[in-house]
Amino acid sequence: MKNTTETIQELKEEKDIVVLAHYYVDGEVQRIADYVGDSYYLSKVATQVPQKNILFCGVRFMGESAKILNPEKRVMMANALADCPMAHMASIEKIKAVRKAYEDLAVVCYINSTAAVKAHADVCVTSANAVKIVRKLPQRNIYFIPDQNLGRYVAAFVPEKNFILDDGFCHVHADLRADTIEQAKAANPSAQVLAHPECTAEVLALADYVGSTSGIIEFAGMSEAESFIVCTEEGVRHELEKNNPGKTFAFGDEVPICSGMKSITIEGVASAMLNLANEIQVDTAVSGKSNLALNRMLELAK
Repeated sequence: MKNTTETIQELKEEKDIVVLAHYYVDGEVQRIADYVGDSYYLSKVATQVPQKNILFCGVRFMGESAKILNPEKRVMMANALADCPMAHMASIEKIKAVRKAYEDLAVVCYINSTAAVKAHADVCVTSANAVKIVRKLPQRNIYFIPDQNLGRYVAAFVPEKNFILDDGFCHVHADLRADTIEQAKAANPSAQVLAHPECTAEVLALADYVGSTSGIIEFAGMSEAESFIVCTEEGVRHELEKNNPGKTFAFGDEVPICSGMKSITIEGVASAMLNLANEIQVDTAVSGKSNLALNRMLELAK
């Protein structure tokens, strides 16, 4: 009798499906994926794969982005209910109000947002490319949505621009406390602290490195340190330990978990593939406008 992993491999061939997974999903799911990465990497890959069906192991905004960039393909979610609370924290009404209040304004939308919000943005960004893209924009005023922590981090690198920050946040990163990181550092003084820019400014101030999930993985691989305190969702542990068998990675007393990402299982992957289920649909009008912001991101990030 075939196990679930074997079934998934057969379904990939039989139904022409490519499986994309985010670093934050469970390691068991990452192992059966064809491509594993952060939001920016997966956005690029979605435009390059030859398969006519894409199965996303991540939260809904990721599947929406893949569908917007590939309207002719079927894009499915491993779990139809997997979602990101921050994606719903930006307000279209507020975007319109800020546009009226500021001239020479660019609405910069973190990719962690709904398709409807992306349709009202000038450009999308990820944590990996936000600084690079904002620097290239001609506008002086930047309305950064929805993550206030990432927006504040980017603003520090582009002081010549005026940032208007939204009030959204990632609860997984925002819940990480500086005192907890300090305690972990005190217990292991030689450990380097690696933090995602969705963390609060207090946590970032303690970090030896701040960067996207892929940046954290790259830094850990290049660093001569043997132990690390990691301030991001614990799913990244799988890639860190796979790439660095001689190093140790701690996540503090309160391990940061995204329930949406962790709701994805290989059983759910197999079921979605078997039935071609959980297909993402994006309104044509919304898709067309969102596509402009996403493609501008891919162009400016080159």
